[in-house]
Amino acid sequence: MLGFILSRLWQGVLVLVGVALTVFFLFQVLPGDPVALLAGQRSDAATRAAIAADLGLDQPLPAQLAGYLNDVSPLGVHPRDSAGVAKYGGVQLLPLGSEKALVLKTPYLRRSFQSNKEVLSILLDHFTGTLWLAVAAMLLAAVLGIVLGIVAALKPHSWLDRTLLSTSVLGISVPSFVAAILIAMTFGFYWSNWTGLNLTGQLYETDAFSGRHLTLKNLLLPAFALGIRPLAVIVQLTRSSMLEVMSQDYIRTARAKGLSSYRTVMGHAVKNALNPVITAVSGWLASLMAGAFFIEYIFNWKGLGTVTLRAVENLDFPIVMGATIFIAALFVVVNIVVDVLYALLDPRVKLG
Repeated sequence: MLGFILSRLWQGVLVLVGVALTVFFLFQVLPGDPVALLAGQRSDAATRAAIAADLGLDQPLPAQLAGYLNDVSPLGVHPRDSAGVAKYGGVQLLPLGSEKALVLKTPYLRRSFQSNKEVLSILLDHFTGTLWLAVAAMLLAAVLGIVLGIVAALKPHSWLDRTLLSTSVLGISVPSFVAAILIAMTFGFYWSNWTGLNLTGQLYETDAFSGRHLTLKNLLLPAFALGIRPLAVIVQLTRSSMLEVMSQDYIRTARAKGLSSYRTVMGHAVKNALNPVITAVSGWLASLMAGAFFIEYIFNWKGLGTVTLRAVENLDFPIVMGATIFIAALFVVVNIVVDVLYALLDPRVKLG
């Protein structure tokens, strides 16, 4: 088990390095100049040069890349003085000459070009909104998908079964951002007087009289838009799993013993049919968090997606890099945890 975890962690490090390299070079081909955007159109050459030097954008690309990887790595080479080590919140491990040292530290994602705030602080401020959205979408998709899949399996080839299957195919086929726009306009704008829902809104809202309060209704539309695709997949997966289980010999035996249809389905069929569904659902949370980017932007939801897309518009390179690495690291951790849980829960799974 320990060897497997260490192996997956090493693979995860390689994945993060690949992600960092890809995003770094993609950012170089984006049109626009972040220095000109910060300095303004009327700034002189000296001002732009000073801003570029302050941001480290005056260096060659290989030097910029090496410096960034050194900052985001838990092990980095930094100045030996106390100020240099304290900047990264690290501990000096090994002196490297008179000025440099190998430092064990928290990954430093640098500061935003626009606000000069630490990128990690910005990401953590917006992470809660994305987590709430992903969890709500996953719960909505899992509960509705399992119920509708069971209903479809109990009435195979009926009009209800065909309707649910056709709708699920549509849910898989339609891109999430298109579904989000249609849902936002229909339920949050045209029918808002009946639904009581808003086109945009935040999880926490501030009122002049009642102060800051939780507003869960603002979570409904973006969670439904984000959960449509996993909902459709779960419906089809539950239906096919239920049909397979219902054809097994022990189900026929249970019926022959006189068990009611309800006890046969809920006590035997559903319990065994949900195993592949739960296996599929357990690894989707990180995927939903990554897929929430455009959903958040459409609903103006305060999350990682909104802050990242706005950073792309403003050419705020540290936030774009930081958010990408943050989500990639989340994928790595979730996948390792899921694999370990599979091995603990199912002795037939071999880790290798």
